[in-house]
Amino acid sequence: MKPVIALIGRPNVGKSTLFNQITKSRDALVADFAGLTRDRKYGDAKYENKSFIVVDTGGIGESEGGIDSYMAEQSKTAINEADIIVFVVDARAGLLASDEQIARELRTLGKKVYLVANKVDGVHAEAALVEFYKLGMGEPLQVAASHGRGVQQMLEEVLTDVPEDEDEAEHDKATGLRLAIIGRPNVGKSTLVNRLLGEDRVVAFDQPGTTRDSIYIPYERDGRQYTLIDTAGVRRKGKVDEMIEKFSIVKTLQAIKDAHVIVVVLDAREGVVEQDLHLIGYALEAGRAMVIAINKWDNMTEYDRKQCKLDVDRRFDFIPWAKVHLISALHGTGVGDMYPTIHRAYDSSHLKVSPAKLTQILNDATEAHQPPMISGKRIKMRYAHMGGQNPPTIVVHGNKVDKTPADYRRYLENVFRKVYKLEGTPVRIDFKTSENPFEGRKSQMDERTAARKRRYIQKFKKAEKKFKR
Repeated sequence: MKPVIALIGRPNVGKSTLFNQITKSRDALVADFAGLTRDRKYGDAKYENKSFIVVDTGGIGESEGGIDSYMAEQSKTAINEADIIVFVVDARAGLLASDEQIARELRTLGKKVYLVANKVDGVHAEAALVEFYKLGMGEPLQVAASHGRGVQQMLEEVLTDVPEDEDEAEHDKATGLRLAIIGRPNVGKSTLVNRLLGEDRVVAFDQPGTTRDSIYIPYERDGRQYTLIDTAGVRRKGKVDEMIEKFSIVKTLQAIKDAHVIVVVLDAREGVVEQDLHLIGYALEAGRAMVIAINKWDNMTEYDRKQCKLDVDRRFDFIPWAKVHLISALHGTGVGDMYPTIHRAYDSSHLKVSPAKLTQILNDATEAHQPPMISGKRIKMRYAHMGGQNPPTIVVHGNKVDKTPADYRRYLENVFRKVYKLEGTPVRIDFKTSENPFEGRKSQMDERTAARKRRYIQKFKKAEKKFKR
């Protein structure tokens, strides 16, 4: 897991400017007045092969009422989540009572805290920083965030004990199959995670929004390595605060892209709603293998179960390859049956086939059902090869193949699915039209051929005139 570094301080000390310098972005709004940042903002950063997450927060310590109290709560949440705290002070304004108050609270946490004095440009640094020694946090690290001065030296000090990134191949081997659990709030994702793990690993409570962040949990089952990813529920826009909504969506999308297989959890009592379809759309866009879990199947009447099945069959007709499981995460009913489906989806998404075999299947498919005619000429598909995995991507080369209609594309997809028994994964087919090497080049004729052509044209014109007479 990446370490989390939180930028803490009172308003208008330059936390957002420092955030942008560290992340090498302009994600945080910056202006010369206090209180612009209200919600905490997360950003990925990397320095000398060390990756970490940096959190920008609103100012704290100057007011306890109104919106300032909510800003303070956001900052305190970031402090609790952080592994390292960067306490930012203003060298120009000097030491204020609110700085001393923040320092007292940070000292009680027992976390690693670095004191950073910003805005040292234009001031006598030694004279300006003397009073900050009263905070008892050692020598302040000097930066001028607006100009980027001192930021690298600060990162070297702050990241001293942070380990370098692991080799990606070794990391993938260690974590094995990555399985992400996604869905709307309160559909039972955390309960399902605990049931799959066989222990109460994450907090599961009958209240929407219990899970706030994506939680990666490595474990082993029957000698096979897994990493289970419990994600925050993605709410419909307008139901919650906009920034929380955006943060939840971003973290869930990151988990989807990081996973090999997605388990989409739905509430059987509520049926299939639009937000469920939006989440499935995110997974399809990422091209990930997918399993559908209809949770809370227990204590339902036969009529309600029948209606739920009809709704699922009708709304999920665009993903007929996705296996649907009817489960009860609370009681464990049907949960164990999901593992074989997950394994088949994973194996299908990592299909490996030689170009010769794919080309043979392509030729058999085009002989059984020829491609359509385009502008009087038939599309010619010559050979195929694998273009990628997760999702399996098949690249087809030929003439005018980029004009292939959608229904013939689906036909080819179904042929490849049937031959290789692909389950639980989307299949992408990319068409590459062969380029004409002589396109745009003028014909180069020798003088003898050109003279013959001129004589032929003159002879043709004389014959045409004689015919008209």
